[in-house]
Amino acid sequence: MSCKVKALIQREMAKMNNETFDTVKFSDLIDANSEYVQTFKYSELTGSAARGLAIVTCMDSRINPLSVVGMRSGDAKILRNAGARVTEDVLRTLVLATYLLNVDRILVMPHTDCRMAQSEESNIHELIESKFGVDTRSLEFRVTKDQEAALKTDITRIRTYPLIREGVSVAGAIYDVKTGKIDFKSF
Repeated sequence: MSCKVKALIQREMAKMNNETFDTVKFSDLIDANSEYVQTFKYSELTGSAARGLAIVTCMDSRINPLSVVGMRSGDAKILRNAGARVTEDVLRTLVLATYLLNVDRILVMPHTDCRMAQSEESNIHELIESKFGVDTRSLEFRVTKDQEAALKTDITRIRTYPLIREGVSVAGAIYDVKTGKIDFKSF
């Protein structure tokens, strides 16, 4: 290893060592976890989806995916991203879930009042750049004005993906954040 490489590694390690965990900003989480540990009841769960379900939904904090479908921890696999879109990473994860984690049905569930369904892709990039000075145009956020059409596309993408285990059932629905109702779609 050259002296330049060693010096670079040493500088990076020193920088990492100087970065500290901000316990003040995370104190509520630390305290909550201490309480959670006292009554922890999930040590018997396995990594498999006990009820064979994977839910692809949005990262919106108004959605509690397990409660929405009457399930509990350990029952289903939950995949979340902005807009509940079926990306390459979602497909990769679903392949693993269908072969290795007992998933035999998949629900794709975007929701009403979603920020990713209220604007154009270019508007999101412009907003971030104007407010924060960061150019995000290298990212694709997959916003859509027509959630139902996007959902149909995403369902088709999963159903036709050649690496998803054969026999897996796929459904689509839109969750209403005001009522809690799931509106299942027939496509």
